[in-house]
Amino acid sequence: MIDIEKSGPDDLPPASTTPAAEPVAIKAIPVRHYGRYVAAVVAIAALVAIIYAFSQGKINWGAVPEYFFDDRIIDGVGQTLLLTSLSMVIGVVGGILLSVMRLSKNPVTSSIAWFYIWFFRGTPVLVQLFVWFNLGLVFEYINLGPIYKDYWSSFMTPLLTALLGLGLNEAAYMAEICRAGLLSVDEGQTEASHALGMSHGKTLRRIVIPQAMRVIVPPTGNEVINMLKTTSLVAAVQFYELFKNAQDIGQSSGSPVEMYFLAAAWYLIMTSVLSVGQYYLERYYARGSSRSLPPTPMQKVRASLLSLGRPKGGMA
Repeated sequence: MIDIEKSGPDDLPPASTTPAAEPVAIKAIPVRHYGRYVAAVVAIAALVAIIYAFSQGKINWGAVPEYFFDDRIIDGVGQTLLLTSLSMVIGVVGGILLSVMRLSKNPVTSSIAWFYIWFFRGTPVLVQLFVWFNLGLVFEYINLGPIYKDYWSSFMTPLLTALLGLGLNEAAYMAEICRAGLLSVDEGQTEASHALGMSHGKTLRRIVIPQAMRVIVPPTGNEVINMLKTTSLVAAVQFYELFKNAQDIGQSSGSPVEMYFLAAAWYLIMTSVLSVGQYYLERYYARGSSRSLPPTPMQKVRASLLSLGRPKGGMA
């Protein structure tokens, strides 16, 4: 017989009664990004150098606050905003029509829309303004029958020239933006609406365009801001907006450069306000595509202030 030794719990050595050593805390050492520090120092030094150069220049900075709220400047700001709004209305309406024509299966309407976009996107805005202003060389007078008849030079006022030059040019860009938005909507949406008996126009108004707005709004906001700045070009056709009025004040006061800085400050204020409006508009149309909307600037500030009053490691 072969004896087989069996081991069990009784054969194990007794457990050690000495307490186990406590684990040593790991000390995390952050990675040093020395390049960031060097870049920050260089950027701050460049900014200080630029500010110092402007402070030492022969610029009468007192003229800027003196004319900042001048009646002519305020009137120019109003004219700039009015021209921006009307030109964007023309651009948006024209862009929607052109985008629908471009997507049409009719080769004639599609070709007309393509040619329009090609022509207006391919020529500078300033050139278009001068062409509209000088079309009296081609059309001596405009005759609309019993409605209106007058010489072209009297009909084509600086305001009308500005609206046609800016609005029709903007329609070409808005057409491509709207076309991209319409193509972003799944074709099944259109097919389902047609199956329910909805017409093509009603499908566009009720189904396609509301969904396409999420794609259309962000670039349209950029176009509004760009339009606000582009209105300065209409000074070439003698339309008195912000830049033209600032130019005239600069020539009469002997401070032309100072008035350019003043106009730039007003443009910055207006574009900043429009940027805030664009942010909230984008946030509004993002409701159907995001589970949680990004916090607004005020919500971020409120959250930061509340976090300051909370003790570390627990709730306030």
